[in-house]
Parts: sequence; C-alpha cells; structure tokens
Amino acid sequence: MNTLYDRFAGPARAALPRLTPAESAVVLRELERLERSARPGAVLDGRSPGPLLDGLRALAGEVPERLYADSADVLLRMHEIAGSGNLQSNLSSLPLVRACFELGLVPDGGEGGTAELIVGRGHIAPAFYAEHYVRGALPFTPLATLHQGGLTGVVDRELGFRNTMRYSLGVGVAQAVSLAWELTRRGTDRKVVCLAGDGELHEGVAFEALRFAHDVGLTNLVLVVDANAKGIEPLAKPVNTGYLAAYLGRLMEADGRDEWAVQAALGALLTLPGPSVLVCRTSKGEHSFRPSDAAARGPARPSFAAGAGRMLARHRERTGHEMAVFTPDLAARFGLRGHVPYTNTGLAETLTVGMTLSLPQDTLKVVATDAMYYMDSLSMLTEATTSVRNLLVLAGRSWGAWGGAHNATNLLGLLLHTKVYEPVTAAEFAACLARLGRDPATTHVVSMVDAAFDPPGEDCSADIDSGVWLTPPGVERADAAVVTFGYAGVLVDEANRGLGVPHLHCAALTPRLAPADLAVLRGCRRLLSVEYNGARGGFGEGLRTRHLLPVEVHGVRRDIARQVHARQLPLHGMAPDMLRERLARLLESREAGHAPAHA
Repeated sequence: MNTLYDRFAGPARAALPRLTPAESAVVLRELERLERSARPGAVLDGRSPGPLLDGLRALAGEVPERLYADSADVLLRMHEIAGSGNLQSNLSSLPLVRACFELGLVPDGGEGGTAELIVGRGHIAPAFYAEHYVRGALPFTPLATLHQGGLTGVVDRELGFRNTMRYSLGVGVAQAVSLAWELTRRGTDRKVVCLAGDGELHEGVAFEALRFAHDVGLTNLVLVVDANAKGIEPLAKPVNTGYLAAYLGRLMEADGRDEWAVQAALGALLTLPGPSVLVCRTSKGEHSFRPSDAAARGPARPSFAAGAGRMLARHRERTGHEMAVFTPDLAARFGLRGHVPYTNTGLAETLTVGMTLSLPQDTLKVVATDAMYYMDSLSMLTEATTSVRNLLVLAGRSWGAWGGAHNATNLLGLLLHTKVYEPVTAAEFAACLARLGRDPATTHVVSMVDAAFDPPGEDCSADIDSGVWLTPPGVERADAAVVTFGYAGVLVDEANRGLGVPHLHCAALTPRLAPADLAVLRGCRRLLSVEYNGARGGFGEGLRTRHLLPVEVHGVRRDIARQVHARQLPLHGMAPDMLRERLARLLESREAGHAPAHA
C-alpha cells in the first residue's frame, strides 16, 4: 500500500538541510508518526488510513505545533525550501483565498461548503495549503516537499479541490460553467464560484465558456477575477470589465489586497440572485520565484530554449528573411526580448497559431509555444500545417510541471505536412531553419528543451535528417550500439564516457539514416534507442517499424510528474548514472532478433 510515509518521507528527508532547526524537529516528529502509522493495522489520530487529505489532517492533529501564524510567511518558506515556484501569484491571490476560507467555500473535512469552489487559477494551490496549515488542518512535512516529489504545486482532487488541474489555464472557467450547468439541470440553485486570473481570461476556452453561460441563462455562476495586470509578462491592457458584465450581468470591484473587502464583496454576491463577477484589483511581482541568495550566486545558466531569440536573430541576419514571431506570454522562456521583434498574444494559444494563417507566404512565421499550450490549439495547428508556408513551431519542453510525454513531441509528429526535430546545438537549430527554407510547405516543429547542458562535440547540422556518431563504432563489427533522439543524446553521451558503446545521435524524430549507418545497426546483437520522450509510437518504435531493427526502446514510460527537471531524470530512468548502468547491461551478449520491444 502506498502510505503517506511512502509519499512524503523521501522528499522531506531530502529537504532537511534546507530547513531551520525548528522545522527539522517538527518534520522528524511527523515522519516518525507517519512511519508508525504505516505499519499493518496502525491508526492515525484514532482512524485507519483513508484519503490523502484526511490522513494529513489527522497528522496535523497528532503534531499540533504551528511554526508560523501567517500564511504569507508559510508561502515564502515553501518556496525557499523548494527553490522554485510562483510565490508572487500565490501572494496576489492570498487575500482572496483567505476570504474563501472565511466564507466557508473551502470545506474543512466533511462534504461540501457554502458553495462549490472551482480554482481555475490552479497554480495558487500553495496558498490554500499555507492557509490550511495556519488553521491547523495540514502538517508541516508536505509543505517542505513542494515541487520535490511530495506536494503538487497545482490543484488536485486528492488535496480537497473539486477538479484536478491537468491541463492549461482557462479550463477552470469551463469546469465551473460545466458544474453550474449540471446543478441547474438538477434543479438546484447552489452557487459555483470560480477563481480565475485576468491573464487566464485571454484563453479562448474562457471566452467560449462565458458566452455559453450567458446563452443558456446560468444564474448560479460567480466569477472571481484576480486582476493583477500580469500573466508572465505585463498585460497589454487591463481586464475588460465591459464584456464580463455583458455576459454575467452584475459586476462588483474590490481592492484585492484587502481580504475584508474581498470577503464582504464575495459574501454579498453569494447571497444575491443571478450570475455575477467580482474583479479584485491586486498586484504581482516577478512571475517565477528567485531565492534571496540568487544574486550572490550570479545569473543562472540559460537553458537551451532561452537561446532561441539569439539563434533566430542570427538566422535573420544571415538570410535577410522577413520574420513574424508570435508567443502566448512565453517571450522570456525563449529569450526573444532584445533579439527579435515579437507579438505577445497573452495566453491565447489558438490565436497565436491563427495569426499566421494570412501572412505573406515568404514571411517566416514563428510560433513560440509550449508542450502544454499547443494542445489548446491543436485543431488550428492542424489547419496551419495544411495551408501555411514557412511555419516554424518552437515547442518548449519543460519537465518542471506540465505535459505528458507523448504530448511533448510524438503527437506533433502525427500532424500532416509536419517534421519534428529536437536540436541540442545552435548549429542544429540553424540547420532546421535552413531545411524549412528548402521545404517551406512542411511545418517544422522544433522541440526546445528547457534545460541547461553542454552540447555534444558533434552534431547533425551537416544533415539534420540523418545521424552522427558521437561515439563511432570500431573497425570490426559492433556487437552493441545505442541510438538517441535529441536531448537524450546529451544524457547518453555523458553516461557513455569510458564505456565506448557506439552511439548514433539524431536530431530528427523520424531520421533518414544513411545506408552505412543502417548496416552498422543491423549488424548489432543488441541495439538500444533512448528518447526523453514517450516511448510508445515514438522515436525508437519508429526505428523498429521503418527499418525492422531489433531495437530495445528506453523512454519515458508514463506521464511526466509535477517535479523539477533534476528530479525528472531519475524518476524516468534518464539520469546519466542510470543510463550508464543500462549501457553496461547492453554489452552483455544476446542473440540478435530477440530484443524486447521496450527495455
């Protein structure tokens, strides 16, 4: 059985060096209690193990000491311990979260509250955890594991939220409308309160959901907007209260920094008949949390994805090609500012792709999006791949929190007239753009890894559709070899140092391998493919089906968990030391033709 101890003990013990003495003492007491409760037949706080939130409430009762009395202080410590997160977003909504507790919208055990609460602004979940903690309903241990494999940073059913956030922003508004509609069909006037952000309302699904709510005459929806004038970047204009009032009727505004003002306004709307909207004027600092000692450590090493702006600028200088760049609030992630002009569509993913549809054919159209965001615009992206020339999609790949392995790259490879690449050097990136120039009718999707790494000594820039031997085979027939796609090549290259397993690196998801390279691979007794990607239907299986190679496929076997990148690698068997063990086993003899489909 997967117990609370199993879930939290490892991440919490790993966090101990970052805790204060008082925090460490409390965590160790809580872990000792969890370990005892994990034994067969044990009970916690007089109860047998049950749902996650119930178990955590019980632990909070067993170890009632509160280290902090202000949830803002708790939020800061959670982010300091994790070293990452969205502290400012959580602080922006904290007065609103506190008002929800005071109004009984957040059930403290038992069923339901005064109304149904949908948190569309799902990344403010830590604000709820912090408020639960100061109210005695959560222990400290899970707070010390935020983003580190214990406590998820977004709303989740297991932790008391109505809906799990597994997808993009804006979907919470649709979830709230869905619930309000269902309650209406059942003949109840129970209110549904949806917490959203002003940047989130840029999403197409939010517009569609509010239009539907108006057209079907929903009277039980209360939309609460954290209007801080920022998404990741500052918004071009303040939230349009006119359109919100047109769809939802009654509109009130409140100082969102004053929890009593928010509580009074929201409390009034809960008692008044009909749909309504509350706009809370708040403020927000930098989107991503930076530890206080970050300046002393110097600037963080930029990720490969963050070099996209510089590499696009070099392409423009080299070719003189006219360029139009669109991004849904992700300019910082791709390092666009100061390098190339761009248009921020403000989290409107479908519009981001749609803006390319009628531009001149010769214009290089760049959509700088995300492994999560492009899913919202998949239908429009399909339309674009069949009609737009010179279309480059920069698909960011961050394993910090979002997206399934298949969504990241493999799914895009299924679109018509599309080629998918994952470059790991600037020369490979340039080769992708050069190939687009030669084949403008094919959309080129360039997967941009949001991680910092040293590029390999060789790359596929001479022929972006082929492969290059990072570790060449010897003059005699190779008994074993490894073939990698994209970023996995960097990891395997590090793991292979000193082992000398012949290693063929590819930047193309569907490579066109040279006859000589295929001859080497076909002569191997054991052949391994590695991709930091979903294995089913991906790179390695493509090698099996296209070339009938007896490949053992090593890839991500399940969904990407909500953890920072450094913890993703060992979780999915991609850490260099783990890959080194896998390569060492590859050198063991096996009869050719009997390799399993998945390693």
